[in-house]
This record gives sequence, C-alpha cells and structure tokens, in this order.
Amino acid sequence: MRLFITRPMPDAVIDRARKEFDAVLREETTPLSGDEMRAALRDYDLVLPTLGDIFDAGVFADVAEPRCRLLANFGVGFNHIDVNAAKAAGIRVTNTPGAVTDATADIAMTLILMSARRAAEGERLVRTGEWQGWHPTQMLGLHASGRTVGIVGMGRIGQAIARRCHFGFGMDVRYFSRSPKELDFPAELDGSLAELAAAVDFLVISVPGGADTRHLIGADVFEAMQPHAHLINIARGDIVDEAALIAALEGGKIGGAGLDVYEYEPKVPAALIALDNATLLPHLGTAALDVRTDMGQMALDNVAAFVAGRDLPNPVN
Repeated sequence: MRLFITRPMPDAVIDRARKEFDAVLREETTPLSGDEMRAALRDYDLVLPTLGDIFDAGVFADVAEPRCRLLANFGVGFNHIDVNAAKAAGIRVTNTPGAVTDATADIAMTLILMSARRAAEGERLVRTGEWQGWHPTQMLGLHASGRTVGIVGMGRIGQAIARRCHFGFGMDVRYFSRSPKELDFPAELDGSLAELAAAVDFLVISVPGGADTRHLIGADVFEAMQPHAHLINIARGDIVDEAALIAALEGGKIGGAGLDVYEYEPKVPAALIALDNATLLPHLGTAALDVRTDMGQMALDNVAAFVAGRDLPNPVN
C-alpha cells in the first residue's frame, strides 16, 4: 500500500514511514491544493494529512472511485475533514488524541500568563529601546494566582488546563460543557456560556472546531465578560468571531486576549496585530519535537493497524 504524507514530519516519523510503508513525502509546508487532494485520493491507498488540508465534501465528490481507504490525520482536531463524506466514499478517518493534551494545555497557561501580565507588550517595549526603567506603576497587569478560570469544553485538554490553573495557581474552576464531568479537582458547572463568561477572570476556549462551534464566542459573550477578564483561545480560530473580539478589545470591554489560533489562519487582521492588549502566537500548541514525534507515531500506528487489518486505535468515523 502506498502512503502519502502531506507535510514534512520529524525525522523519526519519516524514518519509520519509509521503513514500514511505501511512503511518499511531500516537501512543501503549505496545505494541499484542491488538485493535490484529489490526486491523493486517486493515487494513494493511505494519506496522512494535517491541519489546512481541507478534505471537504466537494473534494470527495470529485473523485468517483478513490483508491484511498484511510485518512490518518496528524492532529486531534479533524474539522478540516468531512468525515461523513469520507465514510460515504468508503474512507476511514483517524486522529491523534492524547499526544497533544499536555503541550496544548501548557500553551494555554503560557497565554494566560502572557496576557494577564502584559508580557508581549513588555517585550516589545524592551526590543524597541523605549523602556525607561522600572517604577512602581509600570505596566500593571492582572495577578493570575487565586483568580477564577472558566473552561469552555471540559474534555481532555480542558481538564489538563483546569488542573494547571487549580493546583498550580490556586484558581477556582468553573466550566461550561454539554454534560457534567467527573473530575479529580473541584469545579462548578455553569448553566450557560453567558453565565460562565460573567463569573470568570480568564475564559479559556477548549472545544472542537466545526460547524457546531463556529462563532460560539461572539459579541454576546464579550458583553457578559468582566472588563478586566481575558479570553484565551487554543482550540480553533473560527470558534471566536474575530471581528467581535477586535471590537471588544478596542472598546475596552475585556482586559485582553491570548490567541494561538485565528479565524482565517494564517491571515491575522492588521487591527488585531495593532492591539497591545492582544497576545498573538503562531499556532504553537503542539510545537515541541517530542510531541510532534508522538503525534506522527500515533498517526502511523493507525496506518499500521489498517494495513494489518486490525481495529483502528483512534477512529473518528
């Protein structure tokens, strides 16, 4: 079976892929074009895609009899793949949960602290040579310890973030989820997103992307938040209405925002870049060598199971 890997991967992943499979590696770091996706479905038995490779219903419809039988997604999020259309075409889809949990939670904590303590703004001050020296009222931010964090989506990553906040920083934890969770730390379930937003100092987005969550966080949520509160998004960019977020930041309706993802990634609005109360990272959630290697190995575990006719470790359809 021929395996097509759509992006460069850590060396250990590529070495295993070439040893175990008839693997072809695409060298470009950009997402697949529509033509490349159609060719992948026609020419390969197995495809290892990732974020930005938009396998939507139209792509599947254009390939009447695909050779491909598995999309082994590199990443836990798979909203860039229409899993129902894939299933209708006879193509299985897998992902890589677990491998990304701690790294993504760490980035959430990075953004909480950077946003609250104005770290990105302070670094710019130093780098531009405009820092005039320490004084008692210089760049006063929000002390994070002992605050209240609100988690939107208390799944695996949401729980990892909440544990860090509670056990590491003494924060009270509240959350909004489709159902109550059995947790190993104290947390209060709120009845609505607006209720949660109004009660917390940090509102952290940790729900899957997709049609059901697009613009889940909009003007109504920002209106409910306290003026000093910070929004943190480490999930998917289009969960947040970016225009409404910019308006809230410009108008002082919220204290700040820490973002690792963007609605039209990699495009980031100039208005957002211009805001000192926005901390912006280039989708670093899982950007550690060992984490990306684990993700790749998990994707290949799914490929190996499929080739051997075993149950898939991480099926999503």
